[in-house]
Amino acid sequence: MFAELAGPWEAARQSTLRAARGGERKRAEGAGRKPKLVFFDRLLVTLVHLRHQLPHEVLAELFDVDRSTVSEAIRRLRPLLAARGFAVPDRPGLRLKTLEDVFAYAEAEGVEMRLDGPRPRSGAHRPGVPDAVSSSPASAGRTPSRPPRSVTARAACCCPAWVRPGRMHDQTAVRTEGIAEQFRNRPGVKAKVDSGYAGLAKEFPGQVSAPPKKPKDEACDGDKYAWRETRRRQSSARICVEHTNAELRQWAPLRRFTGRRDIYAETHLAIASLVSDRSAQRVTRPETSTELVLVRDVTC
Repeated sequence: MFAELAGPWEAARQSTLRAARGGERKRAEGAGRKPKLVFFDRLLVTLVHLRHQLPHEVLAELFDVDRSTVSEAIRRLRPLLAARGFAVPDRPGLRLKTLEDVFAYAEAEGVEMRLDGPRPRSGAHRPGVPDAVSSSPASAGRTPSRPPRSVTARAACCCPAWVRPGRMHDQTAVRTEGIAEQFRNRPGVKAKVDSGYAGLAKEFPGQVSAPPKKPKDEACDGDKYAWRETRRRQSSARICVEHTNAELRQWAPLRRFTGRRDIYAETHLAIASLVSDRSAQRVTRPETSTELVLVRDVTC
């Protein structure tokens, strides 16, 4: 990450200095005041703040600098982390940055997606502050099909800038962010969803798979057992997304965001980018197949 962000950070820094000077530098490189925090320490300060949401004053004491130095470091590095995009398992160097990228990758690689979205709250339990944000369907799971064995699903967290004020139902988010349009444009993409996207599954029955409806009380035991087994399999296939959403909530700013509203989207994208790196690095485990395999050929 240091090697990845050092170049863009230095370019942004030189651009800011050039604008402040009103032209090119007049003194040789290396002259002038030395920075109190080198780039590596600035990156570390930003990562600690995103992980634990420590106040800037505490970070300033830890790194023995002024509070304004910490604030400036976080303000400049947070946009670079948010713009990195989201990592893809088994594809080092490839990062998805837009919704179109996600669907194009899924279609090209034959990836079956899992759609879901966390619901982080900003200013929870603070008097006079309503629920601030809800993120639209954000996570895409990856399960390449290789019967009779399959790779355990892993989630590459994909949260392009879909942060909306207030609460929003999943189905509303689908219409607002153009997810339905992407399914319409790419008929080869398939996805598993939860019951919140039942309308999407009805509109695209061959592409989107939702959990079955619960049978009525007077239904026979066979129907009830079939419903429980189908739902169990559906939940098992989607658990990778739930794990990714849970991992997002392990970061303090997404549990209870206490900063300014105008930087929440940037903070969310920066954290999601870091979580996607960890998700993409997890080792896959082979799953036990549910298919019946004959030990020997049986001839009649």
